[in-house]
Amino acid sequence: MKIENSPNSTLLELSQNLRPDFQWGSATSAAQIEGAYDQDGKGLSIWDRFCTEPGRINDGSDIRVACDHYHRYREDVVLMQGLGLDAYRFSVAWARVQPLGRGAWNEAGFAFYERLLDALLEAGIRPHVTLYHWDLPAALQDGFGGWESRDIVPLFADYAAEVARRFGDRVASIATLNEPWCVATLGYEVAQFAPGKKDRAMAMQVSHHLMMAHGAAVKAMRKVTRVPLGVVLNHTPAFAAEALESDRKAARIDDGLNVRWYMDPIFRGQYPADILEHLGSDAPKAEPGDLDLIHQPLDFLGINFYTRSFISTQTPPKPAPGKQGFTDMGWEIYPEALTQHLVRLSREYAPPPIFITENGMANADKLVDGRVADVERIQYVNEHLKALARAVALGVDVRGYFYWSLLDNFEWNSGYTKRFGLFHVDYATQERVAKDSALWYRDFIAAFKSRRTPKAG
Repeated sequence: MKIENSPNSTLLELSQNLRPDFQWGSATSAAQIEGAYDQDGKGLSIWDRFCTEPGRINDGSDIRVACDHYHRYREDVVLMQGLGLDAYRFSVAWARVQPLGRGAWNEAGFAFYERLLDALLEAGIRPHVTLYHWDLPAALQDGFGGWESRDIVPLFADYAAEVARRFGDRVASIATLNEPWCVATLGYEVAQFAPGKKDRAMAMQVSHHLMMAHGAAVKAMRKVTRVPLGVVLNHTPAFAAEALESDRKAARIDDGLNVRWYMDPIFRGQYPADILEHLGSDAPKAEPGDLDLIHQPLDFLGINFYTRSFISTQTPPKPAPGKQGFTDMGWEIYPEALTQHLVRLSREYAPPPIFITENGMANADKLVDGRVADVERIQYVNEHLKALARAVALGVDVRGYFYWSLLDNFEWNSGYTKRFGLFHVDYATQERVAKDSALWYRDFIAAFKSRRTPKAG
């Protein structure tokens, strides 16, 4: 069916700035949708364990079943095909293919991803693989502290090389890490995510080991595949609430910890000096050669964008204005920041081609008479796609857009209370229902493909 909120003319006009081969996709992660947490030889992850600790997950839920994608992947590929998607971004569960994070490979785990790749390729959908989306094998955490130790770096490189060796000729890209900021800060500084620790110095050391692992993985994969390699970073641009020196300074620090802390070593081979000074004794301990290892040439940069940080030093802090509303996560809707940020990255870092690897909103969706009328999500995506297209018109090389997420799923410490999906999931029956936003996205992709005109040169 056609929905009332069809893609508007402004978006379609702006989208003519995009490449004719621009990739339209959606994204998920293993821990959030697969389920089958202990089937076919899979090892436990730190998130499997985190879910069992009282008070960690807001609704007391876990990821044992999730969306049961492990058994329903064919059904989910059919859903993607029905939307006209060009691409699908998913993660490999490290503990599914290597239960202990080192040593023996689990062939049954690799067979699952082979079947998924077969289904995607048969449907004409390009697979984009992420190696690490937070589900560290628990055995590594138990053995030596996981990301807290440099010992993890060669192990991650071995895992990356094995995935690249097996799948490199069948996938469109491989990203090393998804959102290292979340892993380090939310997992080790504020205890919101697994493994649930509160230690800023440890968090910063973890961030260093994550980036070392990224660099080592890229080096290892280059030896076995020619597939495009990159990394996925979550960027939340910082805006000073007012023209106060204190607000501007605080925004600069926030930007440094979220954006520059990861961009600078990856693309410049150094940490930002002002953030090293800010951290003081909490700054990570680096050894000679570490930054050279991190500073590997990349083929693409993935950016996950949802909102901005509104930085106020007043007491109480001045709240974000939210003129375009807030998502169900409480995040301000501010698509203008996407244009500004992409232009900034392009000018300051001259990165390789960029993909928007995640963008989407949690919405208080209601299934009524078999329909989810999520007009708020449609508006959110419409405005962010316009912001993306404006950035391209200003010279930024963006090659694709992945809506987060394909399915309603396990939203980390929020459990199943937050819904980001294009498809509504009834977790009791596993029934998938296309929301109005899915139909809108389908219609927009079709309109884009019908109107696009290849540009000369």
